[in-house]
Amino acid sequence: MNQATSFVVTEFTNPSGEVVYRVSGWDNGRRVRKNFPTRQEADAERQVREIARLQSQSGVRVAATRLTDPQLQEAEVAYVRLKGQPQPLLFYLDFALANYRPPQRERRLKDAVADYLVVKTQEHERTLLSPRQLRSITDELKVLQRHFPRGVMSEFTPAILTTYLERGKPSLKTYNNRRGLVSTFFKFALKQDWIVTNAVEKTPHHRINHRRGSAATITVETAAALMEYLETYAAGTLVPNFALCLFAGIRPCLRFGEIRRLQPTAINLETGVIRIEPEVSKVRMPRLVTIHPNLAAWLRAYPPARFPIVPKNAMNTRPKIFKKYGLTPDILRHTYISMFVAKYRSMGEAALQAGNSESIIRKHYLDLKSPAEAERFFAIMPKHRAASEGPRAGDAATATIPFPGTAASQQIAS
Repeated sequence: MNQATSFVVTEFTNPSGEVVYRVSGWDNGRRVRKNFPTRQEADAERQVREIARLQSQSGVRVAATRLTDPQLQEAEVAYVRLKGQPQPLLFYLDFALANYRPPQRERRLKDAVADYLVVKTQEHERTLLSPRQLRSITDELKVLQRHFPRGVMSEFTPAILTTYLERGKPSLKTYNNRRGLVSTFFKFALKQDWIVTNAVEKTPHHRINHRRGSAATITVETAAALMEYLETYAAGTLVPNFALCLFAGIRPCLRFGEIRRLQPTAINLETGVIRIEPEVSKVRMPRLVTIHPNLAAWLRAYPPARFPIVPKNAMNTRPKIFKKYGLTPDILRHTYISMFVAKYRSMGEAALQAGNSESIIRKHYLDLKSPAEAERFFAIMPKHRAASEGPRAGDAATATIPFPGTAASQQIAS
């Protein structure tokens, strides 16, 4: 007999003459025959038997439940996804209930960026954020908006952001810089309850081996030729700008550097110092830069009161000078620091003068120049214009400058 046949209901008359309804079929090799007084009861039994038979073949079983069909399907999917996991379903459910916080509201990327930039602009106005940092943040978030013009904050995933950060095959440093800017923005969004988690945290972060490298500098001969040429170029309008960067190590960027914000009133030839205020300093820390005798001569010959530190056309004229002498953006400052270290052999004092750490001085500027080169460097004087004021007895800007560790300082101490 075919044991795979489905259960059937047939009408049957008992020997007593009573009409009943019989359910018959096979269940795992065992024949089943069962009578019921009504067809409804017989049909119910047949359905139960049929489901049990199908269960034995497919692994599905019958159970009484209060769940709806969609809820049952969702529960089955959950258990399939948990297959191989070390904890039961209730463990993960309890964790989600304890840690999940739904966003307060859906926030469009465009609106989120606008709110974030308002906060960062306020930080900049309070001198908590430098112009360069604000510009970097603004530029990166504008690019993010262009890539996701209809983006919603809650829709960003690690995979989406990784693809965005890797656009254009950037260097590892560029990638990390992008990641840092975007991550800070998403941290802000997390605090505002616009997102539940910071998806950037699950994107790759690259470790970079920082090798020791020497800073690029120019020779004494190039420095002398440069300053002599500047005296004859555009009536000497660029002399104070270059002199302050080359002989005082002022950070030279015309857009965001210290030279852009330095005021003539910060230069005091009477006391022989340049005062870099926190709002001028890149690192938001005040410092005093000693004016060497040759710098004092340049500033007397080309006083900043008459020759602006940043002339109006400097953005056009200065790049021409850089190109003519093969200069890179920070090479003037690098030259000053390396010459200072060579002359005074004090990394601590060099760090104070330049606004760097001693570790940076040791790593990039130590032993780049000889003491003889440094002596010639700090003796470069103007040739085409006499100082408006001659040196005066006791003028701190024209006296020999002793620093810790020099013979002059030891003589003064004795």
